[in-house]
Parts: sequence; structure tokens; C-alpha cells
Amino acid sequence: MIQRFYFQEIKSRVDEPRKFIQVIYGPRQVGKTTLIKQVLSNITQPYIFETADDILGVDAMWLRKIWSDARLQYSQHKQELLLVIDEVQKIENWSEVIKKEWDLDTFNDVPIKLVILGSSSLLIQKGLSESLAGRFESIYIPHWSYKEMKDAFGWSIDEYIWFGGYPGAASLINDEERWKRYVKNSLIEASISKDILMLTRIDKPVLLHRLFEIGCSYSSQILSLTKIQGELMERGNITTLSNYLKMLDTAGLLCGIDKYACDIIRKRASKPKFQVYNNALLSAQSELNFREAKDNPKLWGRIFESVVGTHLLNHSKVNDYKLYYWNENSQEVDFVIQKGSKVVAIEVKSGKDSTNKGMSIFNEKYRPTSLFTIGTDGIPIEDFLEMKPTELFV
Repeated sequence: MIQRFYFQEIKSRVDEPRKFIQVIYGPRQVGKTTLIKQVLSNITQPYIFETADDILGVDAMWLRKIWSDARLQYSQHKQELLLVIDEVQKIENWSEVIKKEWDLDTFNDVPIKLVILGSSSLLIQKGLSESLAGRFESIYIPHWSYKEMKDAFGWSIDEYIWFGGYPGAASLINDEERWKRYVKNSLIEASISKDILMLTRIDKPVLLHRLFEIGCSYSSQILSLTKIQGELMERGNITTLSNYLKMLDTAGLLCGIDKYACDIIRKRASKPKFQVYNNALLSAQSELNFREAKDNPKLWGRIFESVVGTHLLNHSKVNDYKLYYWNENSQEVDFVIQKGSKVVAIEVKSGKDSTNKGMSIFNEKYRPTSLFTIGTDGIPIEDFLEMKPTELFV
């Protein structure tokens, strides 16, 4: 059984005396439930594990009953107890109920520790900010990295670039049609249906699906929402598309990276650079297979740049830095990362002979901390995908 890097962090927090609610969240199928079960099998304190997934009509009474069972177990054994609740965002008014029960235990000195897990970042963050401010710590669990997929399944760098980082689908890659069906039906559709459509009001679900499909096909490319609106032949509001893109972002599927600029207004007004969180979301919807894609230099170059973007994007959620792109007069910097006052410009090259002057123009204009090339004549892609991007700030 593979233990992800986050195992030790979760276990150390679970072993601590009761102080904060521990919140573990992230996209579907990245191993959050597996992680907490691994932790539970490595602790000596008693625990109760419950999940709201696939249970219809889960309401506040269900949550209160679980908490009552935990208090009863504590009263019988007088031993600190760990309560774990998975897919908590599916429980109606979950944050308000947890606030009431947690505060009651705090007042009565009942040492029930709490870990909650969720897949919908939007609802998790909303509940935390509205009801549980000051009572929690959070751990974001991102998609699997190249190193994790290589160590767990022996994947090559090219396999990771194309098939991405879904461990549950790894055994299917030798039958690519089956792999694609699994990713589309069991991963993409489940994420959109369960984490967005079932939990958030969406007036135009077909539009949301089409935006996702187009956004994935244009991963690592700059495309205005106005142009997408034209492709969709949709007379809707650009604001609606923007909101739908944010929802796909919170589900850990697809985001729009802002253009780097010195003022925030220009950043928010820029065309988004679409970026998937996992390259499987791009390749699973492609009409080409792995071998055909590798034989297409132009397509492979885009997929190569997209996998660099997935690495930067997922780590930005864990290591708390900002991710941008930059372009001006047809000159471009593929990615820009910023942490505090430090700015790093990144160019991606997959074997092509590039004459892009974007890096030198960006350097003259903004004087970044560092400039790096990933791929040809730069940091090898294998090395980059095994490092933390924060190492580039040094």
C-alpha cells in the first residue's frame, strides 16, 4: 500500500491533543479516504469513521446521532476519541451542526477530536468561513505527482504526460479505450455531477459540460471567454461562464490562469489561460491515442506544456504561491509563479527550436528573481516533475 507524502502530516495532527478540527479536502479520486484509513490503522486511540457518500437524505440528525454515539463511547471508556466524517459537504447545514457540537464538547471538556473530509472545495470553504472560523486547520490533497505514479506503478515520464495522475485508472492504461471510458464516466462525470450539479444551483448544466470539454482541449492555451461563447453558440452572460469556470476550479478539474500584471485589475480583466489539474482530463477526451499523440509533435508539445502546468497548479494549492502566465505583442512567458516579492518566469520547450523573445522582454520589464526553461536546454522534465516548484524561488 502506497503512502502519500501527506500521511505523516495527517497522522501528526491526529496524534496531537484536541485543539482544532482537522479538515482534509481536495479533488475526487486522489486518495483522501485511503489516506485517513491508513492513518486510522496506525493509531492506538479509539475512533469512529462514518461517510455521507452515496447516502440519500443525509441531514443534521444523522450527524448529531453520530456525535451522540461518540460521546457515549467516551463516557463508557473515558478515553480520548477520534471522530472522522467523510464527504461532509453532503450533510445539510453540516458546518452549523459541527460548530454547535464542537463548542459543546469544548465547554464540557469532552476530548472528542474531529477530522472531516470533503471533495467540494467550494462548499467546504464556504462552511468553514461562515461557521467554523478559528476552529479548524486544513490540509489540501492534490492530484498525484509524477514521482508518486512512477513509484507506485512504474510509469515512464511519457506515460505520466499522457495518462496523468489518477491512481484508480492506472491499471487500465494498456487498454486505452477502456481507460478513457473510466476517466470520462467514473471520474469526470462523477466530479461534475456530485461536486457541482448536486450541490450547487446550475441553470445551464449543458453549458457547464461544454465549457469543461472546450477548456480541457485548450489546456495550456490562452482563450477568451468571448470566443468560447461564440463556439458554444450561447447567448449567455460572460459572467455565467466565468462562474462556471470557478466551479470547475474548486472541483479540481479545470481553471483559468490569470495574466501576470502589477495591478490586480489588469490581472482579473485578462484572457484566461486554460489549465487542467490532471492531464488525464485532457487526453481522455482526445480522439488520438498515446502512440498517435507522441507522433504528433505539435500536439505533444501542448500536452508537454500542460503537464508542467498541472505540476505548478497542484503545488500552488499546497505551497501557497500564485500562478500566472504573461504575454505582450505575441511574445509570451508560459508560466510565472510568485510568492511574496519573489517572481520566477518559466518557459517550456519540448524539443522545438523556439525564437520567442518573451523571456528577455519579461526580464527587462519586471526583473524577476529567476528565469528557467523546462525541457530542451533547461531542467529535464523528469527532474522538474520530481521537485517542488518552490525550489525555483531560491
